Parts: sequence; structure tokens; C-alpha cells
Amino acid sequence: MWEAADQLRANSKLNANEYSMPVLGLIFLRHATNRFNAVQAEIEKGLPSRGGKKRPITKDDFKGKSAIFLPIEAQYDRILNLAENADIGKAINAAMKAIEDETKMLEGVLPKEYTSFEQDLLYNLVRIFDREELRTATGDVFGRIYEYFLNKFAMSGAQEGGEFFTPPSLVRTIVNMIEPDRGNVLDPACGSAGMFVQTGHFVENRGEDAAAKITFYGQEKSDTNTRLARMNLAVHGLEGIIRQGNTFYDRWEELQGECDFVMSNPPFNVDGVSPEKVKTDSRLFTEKKIPGIAAKTKAVSNANYLWIQYFYSYLNERGRAGFVMASSASDAGHGEKEIREELIATQAVDMIISIGTNFFYTKSLPCTLWFFDKGKPAERQDKVLMIDARNVYRVVTRKIRDFSEEQLQNITAIAWLYRGQQERYLGLVREYLNKTHQEAGTIEGALTQLEEPLAKLTQMLQTFNDSLGASLPLLKDLPEVEGLVAEDIANQNIETFRATLAELEAGIQEFTAARVGLIGELQVHLAWFATQAESLSTNEMQKECAARFVHFIPQLKTLQKHINEVHKVGTRAVELAEKKLEARKQDIWDGKEVKKQRDALDIVRDQAIFVIKSTLYMKAQVTWLQSRFPEAVFVDVAGLCKVVTRDEITQQDSSLTPGRYVGVTALDGEDEEDVEERLREIHLELASLNEEAVELAASIAANFEELGI
Repeated sequence: MWEAADQLRANSKLNANEYSMPVLGLIFLRHATNRFNAVQAEIEKGLPSRGGKKRPITKDDFKGKSAIFLPIEAQYDRILNLAENADIGKAINAAMKAIEDETKMLEGVLPKEYTSFEQDLLYNLVRIFDREELRTATGDVFGRIYEYFLNKFAMSGAQEGGEFFTPPSLVRTIVNMIEPDRGNVLDPACGSAGMFVQTGHFVENRGEDAAAKITFYGQEKSDTNTRLARMNLAVHGLEGIIRQGNTFYDRWEELQGECDFVMSNPPFNVDGVSPEKVKTDSRLFTEKKIPGIAAKTKAVSNANYLWIQYFYSYLNERGRAGFVMASSASDAGHGEKEIREELIATQAVDMIISIGTNFFYTKSLPCTLWFFDKGKPAERQDKVLMIDARNVYRVVTRKIRDFSEEQLQNITAIAWLYRGQQERYLGLVREYLNKTHQEAGTIEGALTQLEEPLAKLTQMLQTFNDSLGASLPLLKDLPEVEGLVAEDIANQNIETFRATLAELEAGIQEFTAARVGLIGELQVHLAWFATQAESLSTNEMQKECAARFVHFIPQLKTLQKHINEVHKVGTRAVELAEKKLEARKQDIWDGKEVKKQRDALDIVRDQAIFVIKSTLYMKAQVTWLQSRFPEAVFVDVAGLCKVVTRDEITQQDSSLTPGRYVGVTALDGEDEEDVEERLREIHLELASLNEEAVELAASIAANFEELGI
């Protein structure tokens, strides 16, 4: 979809800033229509009827339904089905205007430059976003598409180097930690409103209406980002006040001390702020106020600690804040250190999390997540939780990392234990155990699916093998190689094939034996587990359940090896028959049926490996938590987390860098999964380098063509 939409850049002679908003506008329109249709169907079911007729749906019916009301002329299908001679650009502009008229928050926000594009180009783009998969998409698929396009525009430099886009992993970590579920939520550098959207998901997942419980306030300095934020809120059925302004100078004074939650990803290391304009700013609550002034420019040398003071000052007496900050801020000296010491003295600094490299789409630098909590209970007033998550990540591409769903949950669970919320931690372990056993329960069926294609393929290979004596003359047409006569070559190939077939049969026997042994024991265990639902809420029972399952881990890994080996040898036997023994030339060889069974074997093999890996993966999450927190209470874990006191922080020169406190974990030997993951990383890196090489070659060729070379 991105490649198709990117034709605007190639064919319309527009730069990224000019074509990004129209593309995002069409995604907005498609997304809004999908949500409108889904909510409309839901509303219609509950409408009262009189005389067999239901009253028409009104705009008021959509309030609190996570969707905006769309007049008929603004619905995507209306534009898609325009007459061939209609002016589609004019129609899209009218649709955007109609939405603005119905939704106050979007007044003057939506793109209306579509008449600038060629008709055919717009028609193609409208069709791109009307594929069957998108019309029938459920859940927040379009939200993810919207995020993906924001990400791609950020990576291509469409919006000031990607300042408006915070990676979802970091947003979700912040939301999970501060749990914004009510009141005033502020982001004074809101970008595309990703923090607000994720907050909406968080509240909705609790079965509550985010629009009814939360008022969102956001500020952005650029008009483009302000518009994006309003569009993003509206398309998710959220309401808020998004205003344009430079947060350094445009103070939202009425919100000072009034916010229940503050969350943000401000621009790092800004160095051009005027000290004269901010010296009387009441949000700068520390004695130092301004961290330092550059001798050369006479401007604030680094604005990080301006932002940090803003976030603190906007909070009410029990407010929480979570924000992204440059890693260097945690140890910064001079005036920044003085401000940090005052912050620590407030006892509101609650948690600090170090994040590794490559989480941002446009920068590879690491960062830190800071968390304030003005309502900390007395027992935690003097403490700060340090988490070093630099070694926790999932590789997406060579340049991008993120957190898997489980990694995100595991980090959140550390905070739960720190806060004494043991029941939530136990609930997560119970969820992992349930998922482990749910996946394990599908293994038998997945293995059964292997039987038919494997048996049929083996039978066809054996039948071909039995006929090889009669087919030998066909093989004598082979040329001489290295002094061997054709018949010798043919006989060598036959021997290799027969040895491979024998290896396949032996592999099947080993696989069958391993499978029978595993399934029998696993069925007994699953039956026992099914009786433990009520007692699985205790740590002791969870540990017993996990310990019992450990027995199956080597068996599952062995079974996985057998499946892969049988698949590999079976594939090699087919290739030997067809390439070395010319099986396709013989009537006894049904090439079409062989391909059918080979393809079927590929599919069921992948399914079987998937369920085994999924089972092992979910059990690994249980192990990750239980091995670190065996008593289901918080303990310091070397290399990962530690609760430190203000005295300890003072002894470390007031540093808020987790790595200074948590130490280094002992290195374990790499197991098979570690090696496999590393190989995957290498593969991704190689694939990425190959793609870059192709793009570079194309760019060079285009440059040569322009130069007439």
C-alpha cells in the first residue's frame, strides 16, 4: 500500500510535505468510513421501532461510540462510485468539508488540496484504499495502517525528521506505567497524538468510554502536526483540545497544577530557547530554573530540563507523568544537575527505564523513560525504581527494534511488583500458563496433519524407487563426467537417492516414536492442568505447574528437530528423483501429485513448528518472570532492575541512569533459541543491506541518465 500510494511523489512532482497530508487524508476517510459503518450497524440493532419501522439514525447516536458521524457525501463508497466524468478531486474536497462541518474539532483541519492532482492518479489512490481486506478489516487495523504511514512519512523526512511520531512500543510503555484512566491528560508536544490514541485503547480495554472519562489537551508548534493530531483523535472517536503553539513560550497556564496525567516525547537537546522569554515562567519551579546559557549564542544551552520542569508543574497533587528523554539528561552536570537534585528532593521521581538503540525510526540513539508520581505512598516516598531494559527488545529490521507484546507486559509487571500489586503479576503469569497449555493442546492436531502428505509422498518415492531397475536405460543419456561413464553416474545417483529414502524412513520412525511418547504424557498433563483452574491464582501452584511443564521442553525441541529433519530429507529425496534421476520423464512419476503433496507437507510442517514454538515461547515468558521474581514479590535483579533510595542516588552524584545501579547480569551460555534469533538478526541485516544496494544502484543509474552518461 505504501509503494502504491508513493506514486504521488513519483507522478505528481510534489515534495513529501505536499503529498503526505492528502495521502493521510484518504486513509483518514477510509478509516472513518469503516468505523462509521461498524457503529451504524451496532446502533441500528438498538433503535426503537414503531409500527415496524425504526427511526432514522442521527448524529447524536454516535456520541460516545468511538466514531464520528459521516454525512452521505463524506462516505468513502460515495466517492469510490462516482461517475467516470465526475471531478473526483472536487468530490473529495467536498467530503472533507462536510466532515469539518459535522465535527467541530476538525474545522479547518482536513486536507482539501485534491483538485491539484491528476484525476487518474486520485482514482487509483482511492482504489488502493478500498481493497477487500480493508473494507472487511476488524479491530484497529486502520489505526495500525495510519501509524504505519505516519512512520513511513517520518522515515522519509516528510514531517520535520519524524518529530511528530513516537514509536508505539515507547508510547505503550508510558501508558502502561502511568495508567491514564481519568481526568485531564496533557501532552505539550503531542505530535500526531499517539499518546492520546493509546490512552484511548487503554481505557477501552477496561470496558470504559475514554471520551467520557478523559479530557485530552495537546499542543504542537507546527500547523501540519496540529492537524494530524486532530485527525488522529477524531478518527478514533476521541475528543480533545489541540492547539498550535510553541510550548517554550505559549504557556498553558490554566492547566498548571491541574493535570492528572502528563505524557510526552519532547524534542531532545533543543538549544535555541530565549532565556529572556522564559525567565519569569512559573512552570520553572526550581531555584535554578534555567539549566544553562550558551556563551556563544546567549540562548539556553539545552532545553531538556525546561521540559522536565514543565511536566512536573502541570501535574496536580496526585498526578503522574511519563515522558521520553535523551539518555544524556540522566547524568547531565552543572545547572542540569542542580535542577535534577531539586527534582529528586520532591520525592516525585518514581521510575526510570533505559531503552536501547534503534527504537526510533529516524534515529539510532538510545533514550530514557522518566516517570513522576506526586501521589506515591509513604513507603515509596524515598525510593526510585531503576529498570535497565537496553537488552530487552525484538528485532524488526536491521534499523528498527521494538518490544514484543510479552516483553512490554513483563516490563510492566516489574512496576506492578514495585507497587506491591502482586495480584496483577500473578494474573499475568496465570495468563501465560493458560496460553502455554492452550498452545500445547493444539500440538497433537498439528502433528496429525503431517501424516497424510508425509505418507503419500513417501509412498510415491518408494514406488519410483521400485521402478528404477527398469528405468535405467533412460539414464544412460547422461554425459561423461570426470572419467565416469554415464551408467556409473546413474548408479551413483540411484545409490544417493536410495540412501536418502532410507534416511527419510528412519527419520519418520524416530519422529513417530518421539511423537507417540510426547503426546501420551502431554495428554495426561493437560488433563491435570484442566483441574487446576481455581488454584492457579497462587504463586506456589503456578510454580508447580511451570515445574511440571519443564519436563516437556526437551521433548518438544527434539520433536521440532525431527519434523524439520523429515521435511528436509523428504524435500531432498524429491529433488534427487526429479533432477538426478529424471523422474518427470517417466509415466510412473505423477509430478502434479508429487507437487501437491510436497506443498501440503510444507504447510503442515510450518503449522506444526509454529504451535511448538508458540508453546515454548509462552512457557519462556513464565520462566522469565518466575526466575527473576520467584516469590512473586519485587527483588533487585542484577542487570535488570533495582529499587534505590535517595541516599544511594546522592552517592552516585545524583545520577538517574539505571545502568549505574542495576549492575551487569551474569552471561548465560547461548541456547538454540538465542542462536536462532541471532541468525534471524543477521538475515534481516543482510536483506536490508541488499535492499539498500538495489535502491542505491537505481539512484546511481538515474543520476547517470540525467547526466547523459
